[in-house]
Amino acid sequence: MLWLILTLVATVAIALVTHPMKVAATLQHLKDNSRRMDDPDLMARVQLLAEAMDIAAIPVRIYEVDPINALAAPDGQVYITRGFMQAYRSGKVSADELAGVVAHELGHVALGHGRKRMIDMTGQSALFMVLQVVLLRFVPFVGFWIAGILTQAIGAHLSRKAEHEADAYATALMLKSGIGTEAQKSMFRKLGSLTGNARPPAWAASHPAPETRIAEVDARERRWGIKA
Repeated sequence: MLWLILTLVATVAIALVTHPMKVAATLQHLKDNSRRMDDPDLMARVQLLAEAMDIAAIPVRIYEVDPINALAAPDGQVYITRGFMQAYRSGKVSADELAGVVAHELGHVALGHGRKRMIDMTGQSALFMVLQVVLLRFVPFVGFWIAGILTQAIGAHLSRKAEHEADAYATALMLKSGIGTEAQKSMFRKLGSLTGNARPPAWAASHPAPETRIAEVDARERRWGIKA
């Protein structure tokens, strides 16, 4: 038992030491492989979001990779991928829809999800170690696999929770900015066809199902008195 406790302590200590280095490397990579967004229509929408947040501006950068995605970096900078911009320029995505994506990433920043994710990942690593030790005593050959499945399920649940929270933040911000939520909902409808990603089992999904996210936007609007 002592060796397990020492292993867990070592896991947490290593995470605390290596996390700042990983963050620095990630920020440098993003800086080296991105440019400032300069599309006037998109910038106008983002400025509406900034005004709704009572800040001067929201710098958004284009991350030069092809997959359609967006992210909030550890320093709070919002990135839209080149692939997303190409979808926008080809008419597959509107400026309002991309504004909704930016609002969602701002939710991750405002709610401190980057910091929480580091804590969650450290906890999941420790949990995996405990589970595999316990399970291997009872199911010697598949305990490792079961521990991995359980840890993955917990990580996916925490990720979906963060996505729900960022969606709620984005809904409020899109309403306050005057852009409205229809673009947020239409973006959810398009995501599957745009990314081409097969939907994983519900327990393993890092993001809620699009239909769930749309229903939650509608529910928020009713709760807030936006819709009858």
